[in-house]
Order: sequence, then C-alpha cells, then structure tokens
Amino acid sequence: NFGRIAAQTAKQAILQKIRQTERTIVYEEYKDRVGDIVSGSVRRFERGDIVVDLGRAEAVMPSKERIPTEEYQIGDRVRAFVLAVQDNTMGPAIILSRAHPDFVRRLFAMEVAEIADKTVEIRAVAREAGYRTKIAVISHEEKVDPVGACVGMRGIRVKNIVRELSGEKIDIVRWSDDVRTYVTNALSPAKLLRVNIDAEARVVYVVTDPEQLSLAIGKRGQNVRLASRLLGCRIEIKSEETVKDEVAAALAAMLRQVEGLEEEAPEAETSGPAIDYDSHLPLEELSGISDRMRERLIEHGFSHAGALAEADPATLMEIPGIGPHSAAQLIQTAKSALAAQAAAGNEE
Repeated sequence: NFGRIAAQTAKQAILQKIRQTERTIVYEEYKDRVGDIVSGSVRRFERGDIVVDLGRAEAVMPSKERIPTEEYQIGDRVRAFVLAVQDNTMGPAIILSRAHPDFVRRLFAMEVAEIADKTVEIRAVAREAGYRTKIAVISHEEKVDPVGACVGMRGIRVKNIVRELSGEKIDIVRWSDDVRTYVTNALSPAKLLRVNIDAEARVVYVVTDPEQLSLAIGKRGQNVRLASRLLGCRIEIKSEETVKDEVAAALAAMLRQVEGLEEEAPEAETSGPAIDYDSHLPLEELSGISDRMRERLIEHGFSHAGALAEADPATLMEIPGIGPHSAAQLIQTAKSALAAQAAAGNEE
C-alpha cells in the first residue's frame, strides 16, 4: 500500500544498508591480512594507480608501489603484498605493493620451508625494486646452511622468486654478529683488504684493491648503497692507492705547516727544548681525544703520548674509527702536547 516515493525511499535505504554491510564484511576480511600476499586481475587504471580486482573487493596499487620495470594490461593476473587496509566513508581501501621490501620477505617465506618453520631467519632486506635486492639470513641450527636453503637445489627456489619479480637480481648474504664479517659478506663478491669501523659516527671505512673498487661500488653505486641499507650505517669505499695518496697529502700538509712555523719563529725553534719522545705523558693529558678513542689506542699499544707521536699513520689507520685525517691529527696532537711539556720543563 506504499506510494511510489515511499517505495523508492525504502529501496534506497535498503540498498545503502546492504552496501554498508558489504563494506564492513570486506574490511573485516582484509584488516587481518596486512602483510599477506594476494592475487587478482588488473581491472582499470586511475591516474597512474592500478585498480586490482580481488574477487569480493577491489584494491589499489599506487604508482609508487609498482615495480618500475613492469608494464600491466587490463586483465593481467598480479600478485602483491597487502600494505594497508584503511576504513573510510567511501568504503575500505586495500593498498597493495610490489615494490615494498617485505614483499620479497614474504615470497621467501612462501618458497623456503626453512624460513616458514623459523629454522632460517631473514634479518634484513634492502631493495631497489625492479633492479636488485640484498637479504641477510641466519640459521638457528648448525646443520642448516641459510644461504643454501634460500637458493635451493640448483637454485630453483630463488629462481622462482626472481621470476615473480620480473628478473630482479637477488643477493643472499650470511648475517653475522661481527660487523667486519657482515660488511665483507654484504659487499660480496668484491674482495676487501681492510675494514675500519667508527661506531660513534656509524661509518664503515673499507679499503680494496683498485681492481676490486668498481665491483664493490657496483653499477651506479648500487652494491654499496644496498649494503649500507642492510647494515644501517654509511659505507665509504676507497682503493688502497687513494688511501696512500691521502695519507701522503696529509703528512705533506703537516710538514708544510711545521716548516711555516719554523720560518716564522726560527729563534724559538733553535732555543726551544727538544721533544722527548720517550716521555710517558698519559693520553688523558691530551685534549681533543674521546674516552672511547683513548681506550682503542691503549688496546693497540699506544699507551702514552710519546708512542703516539712516533706512530706510523698507516698503523694508526688499522684501528677502528681512524682514517687518514684522524691519524694525522692524533700524531700532531701528541707532538704538540710533548712540545708543551718540554717547554714547561725548561721554564721550571
């Protein structure tokens, strides 16, 4: 007995309630699937974003979450990582990603049984989507090789993942508690000569042969950039020849500075007391040296200012956290302190 307007109003209210219930069902279904991999087909394109049909719902893959080297056509099947599920007035928004590092992590968990049962753990992932990925793995059982488990027999496991990522290169490295070992693994296949670590500045200084320098840096700096993300600190790579040139330049600058002082005050030089390099002036008396650096110097045999003043810069650079400039500065600091001590003794 309802009129036309009343019946239409009732119909709209029912349809609106149905749509709202459908949105609630979709949100409840996908809100706990964040971090999972889902598959669907490309339905349409919206301003560079891809709308993917998941069956009961539609998801969006923003342009920044796409792999740059991939092209899609309407109807193409696509697998992606559920990045987020947002509930808003227009309905639940399911955000997908194929460029996120966790997409690679989830692919390995699906492909490698040892990762799924937590025998092998992925400690870190660094990725430049479409080009190259580095993952660091560790095994919780001595008999299980983490790298071999991820590669699989004849490389079948990693090949399946590379195929899913449209040919993206994947480097699998062994994670280690020892930072030097970890850096060496992360920069493989390049061979390293020395690794010095400045924990305070979060910088790793690496020295290689000139022939290995380009391999360590990688194409457009990709290898060292990914290794830096994997470690969570900055990596500076130089060839051995470059380091020698820098040390020589630093010593030459010091020599020029000393010669300039001699020209300015020749009388003070000739009449001044000689520096006693056998003096056991403690390192605590030297200004500008942190407690941590002082401990490192003592650990490596430089227990007093005299030993530090006579040190070879190359020997100092083998201590973690000491580069060419720091070595020259430490030697100059020790010499200045000894000169001041000798001058004070002469006055007394």
